[in-house]
Amino acid sequence: MLVWLTALIFLYCINTEGEGHFTLCVFRLLGFEHCPGCGIGRSIHEAMHFNWNGSWHFHWFGIPALLIIIVRLFHLLKNLFYGPNAAKPVYEYSGSSA
Repeated sequence: MLVWLTALIFLYCINTEGEGHFTLCVFRLLGFEHCPGCGIGRSIHEAMHFNWNGSWHFHWFGIPALLIIIVRLFHLLKNLFYGPNAAKPVYEYSGSSA
């Protein structure tokens, strides 16, 4: 949970201007020009700032990725505070067949 939260805070604060930003992309570090995942961090940054066009420009999967991360954080927080079985439905079997 702390990893996802820290990643979102970092992505919110990064500077997306210019090409000289820090990268962890293995393909970019090896000298390749294109990577299928490059731009997703900047896309998530733009989505967190409600710049939907900018987010789409950097990477098409940025908005869905942000939603997936937020849902995952929600589930982790729910499990932390209420336990892993908190919102699971309980079905009762009456044993009678109508």
